[in-house]
Amino acid sequence: MADTTTRPLGAQISHMLKDRGVDVIFGIPGVHNQEMYRGIEEAGITHVLARHEQGAGFMADGYARATGKPGVAYVITGPGLCNIMTPMGQAYSDSVPMLVISSCLDELAARRGQLHQMKDQRGAAETVCDWSEEARTAEAAYALVDRAWAEFSASRPRPKHIQVPIAQLEATAPAAPRPMRQTPIAGGTPMDVEKAQRLLAGARKPLFIFGGGARAGADAARKLVRHLGAASFTTYAGRGIIDPDAPLHFGSYLARPDSAAVIAQADALIAVGTELAEVDLWRAQLGHTAPMLRVDLDTESLTDPARAEWHVQSDAADFLSALHGAVATDAPGDSGWTAEEVARARLKWRLEVDAEYPGVLRVAEALQGCLPQDAMIYSDMTQFAYAAKEVWNMARPNHWHHPYGFGTLGYALPAAIGGAVARQGKPTLAIMGDYGFHYTMAELGVAVELGLPIPIILWDNAKLGAIEASMIGAQIAPNAVIARNPDFMKLAEAFGAGAERPARLSEMQEAVTAAFQADGPTLIYVTPDIAD
Repeated sequence: MADTTTRPLGAQISHMLKDRGVDVIFGIPGVHNQEMYRGIEEAGITHVLARHEQGAGFMADGYARATGKPGVAYVITGPGLCNIMTPMGQAYSDSVPMLVISSCLDELAARRGQLHQMKDQRGAAETVCDWSEEARTAEAAYALVDRAWAEFSASRPRPKHIQVPIAQLEATAPAAPRPMRQTPIAGGTPMDVEKAQRLLAGARKPLFIFGGGARAGADAARKLVRHLGAASFTTYAGRGIIDPDAPLHFGSYLARPDSAAVIAQADALIAVGTELAEVDLWRAQLGHTAPMLRVDLDTESLTDPARAEWHVQSDAADFLSALHGAVATDAPGDSGWTAEEVARARLKWRLEVDAEYPGVLRVAEALQGCLPQDAMIYSDMTQFAYAAKEVWNMARPNHWHHPYGFGTLGYALPAAIGGAVARQGKPTLAIMGDYGFHYTMAELGVAVELGLPIPIILWDNAKLGAIEASMIGAQIAPNAVIARNPDFMKLAEAFGAGAERPARLSEMQEAVTAAFQADGPTLIYVTPDIAD
C-alpha cells in the first residue's frame, strides 16, 4: 500500500529518499532549508552535520564511491549551494552519483535584498552538474527525484541538483509515489561483441586499456586478457581491475611519455570505461597506430578526439562478460608480448617516478605494507599521491579514490569521512598534503564527533611542492608557494583527535595500525625526512 500520510513537502522528500534506499544525508541546516530536516529522523535516515557545505559535498562523494549508491546532501539557498558547487564539479568529472537538494527563494524578479539571494541559483549549479532543476510543486519534486534515480542506474552517473521554493517545502503535500523499478543499464549487443572479435581476430599484440568505468567488470577483464594473451594498462581510476602481478600488465603508467611507444606496438586496441582524458595521459595523443574499439556508456567519450574506429555504447561489465564468453571456447592466444619487456618497462617507469619524487616511494611502500587488504584510501592533490597512484599496485578495484578530473584541494578528509560512514567497521584512510589540509581541516571535528577511526597521513613538505616544481620548469621564480603552517599536532589535539609524529618508517606503520583501532581519527604527521 502506498503511504497516504500528509506531511509538509520537506518531510515527504526525506521519506521518499528513504524508500529509495537512502540511509545517510550529509548537510547543514539553516532557516531556509529547515523544513527538509523535519522528516529526516522520522524517516529513519542518519544525518551527518558537516562543518562547511564543501565538506558535506565531499562526504557525499566519498560515501557514493564507497557504496556505489548515490550520495545525498541538503544545503540552503545562496551560499550553501555555492559552497557545495566545488564537490559537485568534482563528482561530475569523476562520474560520481550525487543528489544535492537545496531550498530556493520563492520570488526573485520583484524583490531584492532577500537573505541568501542570488541572480540565478539554478543556473549557477547547472555549470557543475548533469542538470539543475526547480521543483515548484510536490509532483515535480517527486518526478525529479525519480528521474535522478533512473539516470544514476541507467547512464553515466553524475551529480544532479534539485531546488525547491521555501513556501513549497513548508506546504502540505501527499506522500511520494512508490519507488519505480530500477532502470537497467544498456548492455552490449551480439553485434557489438562481434565487432570486438573481428578486431581481435589474428591480432598478435592485442592491448586493453581499462578505466574507472570498467571496475565492475574486473573479473571478466582478468579472464579475458589472460585467455587472449593480451597486454593491458589501467588508468589511475582503473587500478585493481587487472591483477597487479599479471605478467603482461603494464600498470597505471599511461602518463609516462614513452608509454605511447609501447601502445604503438599494439595491433589491436580496446579501451573500456575510460575517457582517455588529459588527466589520464598528460599528452595530446594516446600513441596508437592500430584500429581501436571504445566501450563506454557516454556517447561524448565515444566521439572524442581519440576517434576510435569502432564504438560500443554499453555497460562495461556486461560487454566484458559477453566478450569473454564469446572467445572462451577459442584456443588461448599466442601472445606477441613478453613478460620480460613488460617488467623492463614497469621498472623503468618506476625509477622515473622515484627520481621525480625523491623519497616518496619508500614511504609509500612502508604505508602499503601495513594496511589491511580491504583498506579504502582517499587521497588529495599532493605530491605523495601523485607518485603513489602510479606505482601503488591495487589488488582490487574501487579502493583508492582521488579527485582526478576537477582536481580540487581539500577532498581527502571529508571524502574519507563519507567513506568511513558507509564502511562502518572497515579500514578507511586519508592521505593529504599540508596545504590541502587547510581547505577542509574543520571536518576533522566531524570525524571526532562520529568516532571514526580514520588514520590521516598528513604529508608536510612545507610548501606547494608541485607548483614550485612547475614554476621552476617554466623558468618562473617560485612565488607564493610557501604558507605558514600551524602546529598540526596541537591542532588535531584541539579537535579531540589523536596525533602522532613518527620519526621512522617503522613508527609510522605502528601509528597507522593503532589508528585503525582507535575510537576516533588520528592525524599522523609525516615529513619527507622520514625516508632518510
